[in-house]
Amino acid sequence: MPRAYGPRHVTERVIGPGASLPYDARMSLPSTVPDMFRLDGKVAIVTGASSGLGVAFAQGLAEAGADVVLGARRVDRLADTAKLVEAAGRKALCVATDVAKPEDCTSLVALAMEEFGHVDVLVNNAGIGTAVPATRESVEQFTNVIDVNLNGCYWMAQACGRVMGEGSSIINISSVLGITTAGLPQAAYAASKAGLNGLTRDLAQQWTGRKGIRVNSIAPGFFASEMTEQYPPGYLESQQGRIPAGRKGDPRELAAAVVFLASPAGGYVTGQTLAVDGGMTIT
Repeated sequence: MPRAYGPRHVTERVIGPGASLPYDARMSLPSTVPDMFRLDGKVAIVTGASSGLGVAFAQGLAEAGADVVLGARRVDRLADTAKLVEAAGRKALCVATDVAKPEDCTSLVALAMEEFGHVDVLVNNAGIGTAVPATRESVEQFTNVIDVNLNGCYWMAQACGRVMGEGSSIINISSVLGITTAGLPQAAYAASKAGLNGLTRDLAQQWTGRKGIRVNSIAPGFFASEMTEQYPPGYLESQQGRIPAGRKGDPRELAAAVVFLASPAGGYVTGQTLAVDGGMTIT
């Protein structure tokens, strides 16, 4: 069981309005473009790391050089993800976390700080989805999705924003369903992801100039995950014509986008929602 930590372990670094940051990304950029994608010496947190895309994100960040803190409700399944991180030569820390509970988010960040001394990257990946007609969706079904997909991302970002230093990066995993629709009745999921895109913009304008923390979101199209396994038979095939690339995405392609936004290569990108969708949102 993870140990409990009080609020004293999480302190916020404040820079007053109009003050100059003691940080200049141009002065700290690696000398070559490939090196700009490296995350050596960085510590990344990945929520929802027990399966699917969360596993790909954790492995990709480790391969780029980061130690990775793995959070999920199903902590027993994090051991397999940890093995992938360690196989890449990096350290892994597994923490039972329900992001819908603010105290779990605070505890996860406190444990990361105690183990590694700093947090540089947050990948807000934990999420759930439903497909229920709007006239039949219950209050509990709707609020459960919002609590995890939107509120949980905010509690995690808030906890990390209190301890992150200049040059850090927060990446919210949104969805193309926050931008468009895709034939299923997914009001709660679509609302949560559209809200996450708005949250991304606001946190970027609050923190990029004042704290040096970049905040972006990624809107994946169709990638193999636990969520896509729950779709009705034939659904993915019915959507294939909307994808100019003509295929589902490979999770490694999405992990590469995460590494880009987490690394110095993405140092001039903030407040954006990057669609990684094979062109689905342009059709």
